[in-house]
Amino acid sequence: MTDLPIACTLDAATLAERRTGLLPGLAQRAASLVALDDGMRLEFRWEPGVIEAIGAAVAAEHECCRFLRFQVTVEPGDGPVLLDVTGPPGTADFLAQLTGG
Repeated sequence: MTDLPIACTLDAATLAERRTGLLPGLAQRAASLVALDDGMRLEFRWEPGVIEAIGAAVAAEHECCRFLRFQVTVEPGDGPVLLDVTGPPGTADFLAQLTGG
């Protein structure tokens, strides 16, 4: 993996316009946000459409924040859906600022 800058490539106006479809909007839907050493975990209650919303946000974020790594865990039954968003040093601070978490 090459060294990618820890920055969003969207300008402020575009970020504000697309906010609900990106990590800030997804974070608002999360049941909890947990700080990780190298990023953040978003935990969602199981409900119809949650996996699709996570997938859409991950696809959009991959376009503008290419340094991020995403891992989705779907627990059995109606257990939670976890999204770990991690990256190189500095990612946790970036995500906390981006999501207000």
